[in-house]
Amino acid sequence: MEPTNRLGEELHRAQCFEDAAEATLEAALHAATEALERSAYSSGGRILRAMLHLRPDDGYVRLVVLEMGERGPQKPCHVGDANHLPSATAWRWVKQLDSSIAVDVERMEVKSVSTGARAIATDEPRPFEAESTTLRLTGREATHLFVVPLRAPGRRIEGMLSIEACCRKAIGTPFIWEVCGPTLSTLVGVASPYLTRLPITRVEPTATDSFLPVIGRSMQQVVEMLGVFAQQTETILLSGPTGAGKSRLARWCHERSPAASQNFETIDLATVPEELQMAELFGWRKGAFTSAAKDTPGCIARAEKGTLFVDEIDKLSLKAQAGLLRVLEERRYRPFGEGTGDRDANVRFIIGTNADLHQLVQDGQFRSDLYYRINVLPVRIPALRERCDEVVAWAQFMLNRRHSGSGSPFDATIAPEAGQRLLEHDWPGNLRQLDNIVRRAYALSLVDQIDGPKPIVLQLSHIERALSYEGTAPARGLWEHLARTAEVFVDEVERRADAVHGLRLDMDHAEVFKWFVIEAARRRLGGDEKEAVRRAFILLGKEAMVQSRNHKAQWKREEDKMLTMRAILQGRDPGAPGSPAT
Repeated sequence: MEPTNRLGEELHRAQCFEDAAEATLEAALHAATEALERSAYSSGGRILRAMLHLRPDDGYVRLVVLEMGERGPQKPCHVGDANHLPSATAWRWVKQLDSSIAVDVERMEVKSVSTGARAIATDEPRPFEAESTTLRLTGREATHLFVVPLRAPGRRIEGMLSIEACCRKAIGTPFIWEVCGPTLSTLVGVASPYLTRLPITRVEPTATDSFLPVIGRSMQQVVEMLGVFAQQTETILLSGPTGAGKSRLARWCHERSPAASQNFETIDLATVPEELQMAELFGWRKGAFTSAAKDTPGCIARAEKGTLFVDEIDKLSLKAQAGLLRVLEERRYRPFGEGTGDRDANVRFIIGTNADLHQLVQDGQFRSDLYYRINVLPVRIPALRERCDEVVAWAQFMLNRRHSGSGSPFDATIAPEAGQRLLEHDWPGNLRQLDNIVRRAYALSLVDQIDGPKPIVLQLSHIERALSYEGTAPARGLWEHLARTAEVFVDEVERRADAVHGLRLDMDHAEVFKWFVIEAARRRLGGDEKEAVRRAFILLGKEAMVQSRNHKAQWKREEDKMLTMRAILQGRDPGAPGSPAT
């Protein structure tokens, strides 16, 4: 059976991203191995491993590795660890050239590759310009690397598959890529729709701790990737909205890094005037400027041998960007006012931003060379509205933290209806805003303590009043409301899927939305119910259905779906005798 046909059958059976990734990597390794066995390098070459990483929106989501053993691919696939990271420089070249690439690791050369059904054509070699990546690849015995872009519908690149091989006598030659390159591209092309759309499911739960006390299912894969990246010395780029928890995650990474016993320093560039940014980073000597009364170390020196979290990197001036680029490239810097001699920058950088840095590069507001230097291990932190399963847990953590200093012998809890109200809020300010609301609601709850200490319960009224002080929230469009509704629906599906007992929801139950739309139109039009239903169908563009009198049957079908779902949500079997859904 042709490799593509065999892979197609396995992909058709795949239930999740990991199933599809394993099948794709195994097919790629077999194709590369067959090409090697038929080549002049069969006696001195080895296919080492294949990696597949998903990186939509330029942020790591999933990395899967399949090692090649003596008898073929070694199962199972596993999420990459500290020794298995794909090349960030290879990713940059794939994105820039919009094609597959072949890398001669020893010579640090990369070639753009255009693959077709019968031929492969390469252009002139380009410098790889990534000594750290080269050292990592040679440490894994790799002398040759072939990378194929993983494309989503519309040809947008959302990941890549890479094959690493070892063959020292092939250094300086095209190796086997001329033979198997077209096959590898075809295999990835067949697999791409599955890899970019199937759900990611095999994520190992990460234990919570004092630095990250809440980890919902929605954050598991993000935290898992950060756990791998934390063990590296490469720069981590944390992107996400303000208040989403980037500084907490940066500290969490530091605590899991080899430098955990050393200092962790933070600089928030949004709070530092442009003219002082370089001084805050590099420090200064006495007399370097008017107010420099003594020698002062910068945050790079204070983070010596540890971690420096540079937040709001998009606020860094172009002049300071040049200075930071030198630090990242040469690991050297000079404090202000120091005449001669540089100092070593022995520090691991974690960068934070809530801006689209790629767009800032396009607009000329951010240096492209600095962007590529910090965009090595990028991770996007979802907004709190995308992490509905964490909202109440974070609120309880924040409440406990606030209450622990009160000296009260009683606990503090959140009433179920208050928790539900928290879930319904959009949280444009993310965790920071949630913390403010919890603090405010806690203060309001203390009014109930007039008769003496007793258990604190944040009621719906406390949350409502606390939210009222926020002012009128900006109106959201239909698209945002639909997205929010979908997230709440999926949260309920997951909650019921995890339950040992109870009635489940599936995708078909989402069709109940039609009833809500018709009902909303009926209520708005008012009057007699039957007449209002008729007018509602006309308003919603179903005049033909009204003319044929089919709208009544349609209304009854949608109402039945509503009754079925309501019964499930109320814990009643919709198929049981006497149920309103039957």
